Amino acid sequence: MANVTFEPGCRNNWHIHHKQVQVLICVAGRGWYQEWGKPAVQLVPGTIVEIPEGVKHWHGAAADSWMQHLTFHKDVLDGASNQWLEPVSDEQYRKVTVPSQS
Repeated sequence: MANVTFEPGCRNNWHIHHKQVQVLICVAGRGWYQEWGKPAVQLVPGTIVEIPEGVKHWHGAAADSWMQHLTFHKDVLDGASNQWLEPVSDEQYRKVTVPSQS
């Protein structure tokens, strides 16, 4: 298990966990989790996200808040790996974190 802290606005790149399931447990602050092609999910203390094997995703802090989560992998098979992909662009991040002005 790892304890990961993101400063405001910090997020990891898009990535995929092969041959393993990742679990996130938000323990402090506010942040976001998003799967490719799906709406983002807000992370607040107590939020638990189970990320299926092979799903492209990212997670990180809200623009105005630190965020801390615990993370671990389960159902780990031989040859499990992480594939790090492109950064989450500022435009992608803003679409998630800034309410629309409609």
